[in-house]
Amino acid sequence: MHTTPQEEGVAETTSARGKRADAQRNLDRLLEAAMDVFAKSGVDAPVREIAERAGVGVGTFYRHFPQRADLIIAVMKSQIDACADAAPLLAAEHDAGEALARWMQRYVDFIVTKRGLSGALQSDSAAYAALPDYFYSRLRPALTGLLQAAVAQDVIRPGYEADELLRAVATLCKANPEEDTAATRRMVGLLVDGLRCRPGA
Repeated sequence: MHTTPQEEGVAETTSARGKRADAQRNLDRLLEAAMDVFAKSGVDAPVREIAERAGVGVGTFYRHFPQRADLIIAVMKSQIDACADAAPLLAAEHDAGEALARWMQRYVDFIVTKRGLSGALQSDSAAYAALPDYFYSRLRPALTGLLQAAVAQDVIRPGYEADELLRAVATLCKANPEEDTAATRRMVGLLVDGLRCRPGA
């Protein structure tokens, strides 16, 4: 049975899409596995441990991440993206005040999860130099949108900037032991409560 050039083109396109989908699934599994392994064993954990947890071969790991720094950067960016992407979802599901409060707690999760990577990120390696700009380029507009919506609805007072709140929550997270997230959440809750408008104020 002969196939036409058009049919061959469709088959090649379908095959390429399938390969891209497989590659994306492998990448997603590797990033998830890396977060779990980093939390347990640190960023210097053996590559084989991460690959096995992800259910892929070591060769697949190195195709995605030739250097360990590549993996750490990808993990960080995926966590930053997830935190930023949560903002519009929360805004669609909750009123402005509740969306802001929930996102601030979501940001606590991000900061606490990130602590295991802090040592690597605070090194002098040029590989990580672009991460701070990426952090602010994604999280600043996410929080700014929530703040503006809360101000527009008279939920919080105007005058607060996203950057100062991002730094404030990070500072509160550092003030508590890594395992005591409940205390951090309470303090961040108090911080958000302090932003709110008061009747007659």
